[in-house]
Amino acid sequence: MSGLRVIAGKARGRKLRPVPGEITRPITDRTKESLFNILGADIVGSSMLDLFAGTGAVGIEALSRGAVFVRFVDVHQPAVQTIRTNLDGTGLKQNSDVRKIDAFQLLDDPPDRAFQYIYIAPPQYKQLWKRAARKVDENPSWLTEDAWVIVQIHPVEYEPLVLKNLVEFDQRRYGSTLLVFFERT
Repeated sequence: MSGLRVIAGKARGRKLRPVPGEITRPITDRTKESLFNILGADIVGSSMLDLFAGTGAVGIEALSRGAVFVRFVDVHQPAVQTIRTNLDGTGLKQNSDVRKIDAFQLLDDPPDRAFQYIYIAPPQYKQLWKRAARKVDENPSWLTEDAWVIVQIHPVEYEPLVLKNLVEFDQRRYGSTLLVFFERT
């Protein structure tokens, strides 16, 4: 992979630093570009909750393309520091909130705002994506009426989920990455 970068928008072409060590698996440019082609102009004026944010690449791309607010959540200090560095380097810090907290702990709290998009990209092969999707489903106040929850996993991790407030409506596979899309019922 030829280094992380912002693909489009205000910060287009800006390089993003990787998180030191092996705790994250950054999204590929191809997957990120495909994701934002799907979201299209709807990202403009939206808000996103980027869970297990890692480098912050997805949320930063959203801000660069016109999202008005992104909250980045990661439990690992090196990831949190990397997100802050990447926000500084792209000039997108003013519309963001970076929190060092466990995603599940955050989702257990009463929401302080609703988001149009929640992006869930947890460490692989630990079934964390199902737990996170269920937590959002149990507390739909995190979501606006027309919200999407997007999960990034390895295809072998996928299994259908039975949820009360969310329904799966699409899947897209890019090599070893699967994006699963849910919307409010």
